[in-house]
Amino acid sequence: MSTRIGVHGTIDRMTVGPASSNSTPPHPDPLRGPVDDWIASLASRGEIGGLLGRPSAEQESGGYRHTLREIVQQPLTWIETASALAGARDRLDGILGEVGVPAGKGAIVLTGSGSSLYAGECLALPLQRELRVPVQAVAAGQLLTHPCSCLPPSGPYLVVSFARSGNSPESLAVLEELLAGDDRGRHLVVTCNREGALARASSHSPRVHAVVLDEKTEDKSLVMTSSFTNLVLAGAGLASTRRPDAYLGRVESAARAAAGLLEGGRADAIARVARGGFLSAVYVGSGCRTGSAREAALKMLEMTAGRVLTIAESFLGLRHGPMSAVHDQTLVVAFLSSDPVVRAYEVDLLGELDRKDLGIHKLVVGSAVPPGLASRPGDVIVDGAPGLPDDDLVVLDVLVGQLLAFFRCLGEGLRPDSPSADGVINRVVESFTIHRRH
Repeated sequence: MSTRIGVHGTIDRMTVGPASSNSTPPHPDPLRGPVDDWIASLASRGEIGGLLGRPSAEQESGGYRHTLREIVQQPLTWIETASALAGARDRLDGILGEVGVPAGKGAIVLTGSGSSLYAGECLALPLQRELRVPVQAVAAGQLLTHPCSCLPPSGPYLVVSFARSGNSPESLAVLEELLAGDDRGRHLVVTCNREGALARASSHSPRVHAVVLDEKTEDKSLVMTSSFTNLVLAGAGLASTRRPDAYLGRVESAARAAAGLLEGGRADAIARVARGGFLSAVYVGSGCRTGSAREAALKMLEMTAGRVLTIAESFLGLRHGPMSAVHDQTLVVAFLSSDPVVRAYEVDLLGELDRKDLGIHKLVVGSAVPPGLASRPGDVIVDGAPGLPDDDLVVLDVLVGQLLAFFRCLGEGLRPDSPSADGVINRVVESFTIHRRH
């Protein structure tokens, strides 16, 4: 029988978290109490607080009520998600055991579409290092059109699908095609929607398992915010089976850093950058943070309805052609590595941009960022994560990217909850024809 793991749920989904309660008294730790209490504590702090402090009807008419709530709730949801995954470590180890991962065998393919794919890109390198088996991130569309080229050619494998709704047509088609193919593969769905098609599939096949996150991570906004970061942290939980306490501690540190960013003046600085007059934005990261660069770039593109054009690239890759996109009206968003050798390469690249007078401003995000990197007026450093490694900084990168896009969206006169007013993109991709191989 397949396994469904949920943060909250009925016994068939294996409840691994505390049941929610409306009568819970205020918690002395704001990151472990109700989300409403946390949001209320932010209502007097800076630009975020000014927006949160408005009546709900005014937030609704301004078109940002859901998006801003879903952004600022993230530190609390991260802790809840990590606790749930750590509590389910025996079950997760069993799922990995079906394809031989604990014994150093098998392979893992992380998949999704759009943001869900970028979640896999944030995770592939860290999971491969921790689990010591091949791990790759492959777009669901690629698996659908080129399955024989994308799946491991031999041996057992686990396909992990990340999904907010679990109703995207290609994601479901990939699952169906895999189940109809050879029996080497197993499938793990990590989703925010217990009623989605992907989550329901785990009830019908012993080869499919599901991790269903708390319902508040299923963003109501068009863009993925809270859902993205929680999918990443749930995916990281696959490596927590060996060291659950270390996993919990790392997520706690990231959540505290995120809370500090939201509470302090750094969020106001990000808002000022968002109003800085740039016409395009280039996002750069290295290793797993190339994934967070791609997600942050997508947030800006989505929330401005394409008015701000974006690209994402690795630091070293930027020199090979994409640097031509950095001009005098381009914002450079740099996710600076904590690894000293990697950082040396990155600092060299940022110095080259300065020497060539490329970019209107820089926004540098990282841990213990040298103040000298803010070399020109208007440059901003977001440094609120002392000691965090790159694996954990990905969610902070994305939080900064979400805030930057959110404030630029408002500055463009758009509605963050539904920035694509003409319906070019939708919360769930519209149905399209699935062409089957026979």
